Amino acid sequence: MAELVCFSENCRARFPITEVIYNCPHCGGLLETMYEAPEQSALMLKRVWRERRASNMPLDQSGVWRYREFIPFLNSYNCVVTLREGNTPLLEARQAAQYGGLDQLVFKHQGYNPTGSFKDNGMTCGTAQALRLGMSRVACVSTGNTSASMAAYASAAGLQPIIFIPHGNISYGKLAQALEYGARTLQVEANFDQILALVRQLAEKLGIYLLNSINPFRIEGQKTIMTEMLDQRDWRVPDWVVLPGGNLGNTSAFGKALREMKELGLIDRLPRLAVIQAEGAAPFYELAHQPAKARRKAVLKAVEHPETLATAIKIGDPVSWPKALFEVSNSEGVVERVSEQEIADAKAVIGRCGIGCEPASAATLAGLRKLTAAGTIRADEDVVAVLTGHVLKDPDFIYKYHTGSLQTPDGALIRSTFGNQPVVVPYDSDEIAKVLES
Repeated sequence: MAELVCFSENCRARFPITEVIYNCPHCGGLLETMYEAPEQSALMLKRVWRERRASNMPLDQSGVWRYREFIPFLNSYNCVVTLREGNTPLLEARQAAQYGGLDQLVFKHQGYNPTGSFKDNGMTCGTAQALRLGMSRVACVSTGNTSASMAAYASAAGLQPIIFIPHGNISYGKLAQALEYGARTLQVEANFDQILALVRQLAEKLGIYLLNSINPFRIEGQKTIMTEMLDQRDWRVPDWVVLPGGNLGNTSAFGKALREMKELGLIDRLPRLAVIQAEGAAPFYELAHQPAKARRKAVLKAVEHPETLATAIKIGDPVSWPKALFEVSNSEGVVERVSEQEIADAKAVIGRCGIGCEPASAATLAGLRKLTAAGTIRADEDVVAVLTGHVLKDPDFIYKYHTGSLQTPDGALIRSTFGNQPVVVPYDSDEIAKVLES
């Protein structure tokens, strides 16, 4: 049995899984899906999930629906549309480990998803719920990755995708995906948080299903990132899971997944979560660094005009902050923030490992470098860092960094510490040889 439950500990109201709601009607709190424990034992679940890797069935080939006993909100899987999402690798990165002050470091790279980001894990679930509810139109507000993912999955499902983006605040690599996948795209002259408030009103008025991370079924899909990661590690729990913090949907999803896996006996302890924000969009950092007593009753203070080149985490009023705060506290985790220079340099270091990522992803390594320097994370600890998006999501950022023309939002020049500028040479083999030998 599945149901929607208010996340607020003072409310905990319960609702049918088929109600089209995103917040509790009684208190306004966030909602989460709750289930009865599966009939299978932890050992049996691990065996079934591993055996499905060899299956040619579409559900089993999905790195989300392979773990369907962990997200049992559907009565039937006829409404599932899968693009074979998930199945993302764990990649060792020696140079990044050294840069981050660690003996070793592994990246869980979500950029290997069909549309190039972790959003696909959640979107396959959100789209399935939209079909189950009989919806014909779905919408999201996005700085890029969500729009690309929603457009692909909605179109594959025969739904009409409608996308609202901040005008001029999206990389062309991400916008191009939304256009290619057939989304009706509206560029609004406002920031992400302002547009989300507007679209929530429109969705209710026009009967459009909202697929931002406030949608609890999106969170369910993103939970499987942690399930797959632990499956790939033969269920050995790392000491730390490090991830970027924007709208904080992943923080909420990862924490929920880890708690539930521990309750089911799939793992014996929780890793600590480390959430990294960009300095110009770090309201969660400010909240998490209040004194413990004050933090329990505190409300996140939004950043009215968030600024960062890492557009995927350029969010000043993250809707999932109550869940994220609980999950970070529950795991005895930490929240850190990093500068534009630190993000850009970390991204270049990751690239030198042969691993590309979008700017927001590189916040993980930048944050690790600060956390190890402060002694929060020891060099010998077991760390998995999540890279959220593909390197080609924002190619302009890469070119400008390596050619020395990348600037912060306020116009300051970012140093090309690890720059790799292309060299113009004449059509002359001797001259080219001199360049190569110099």
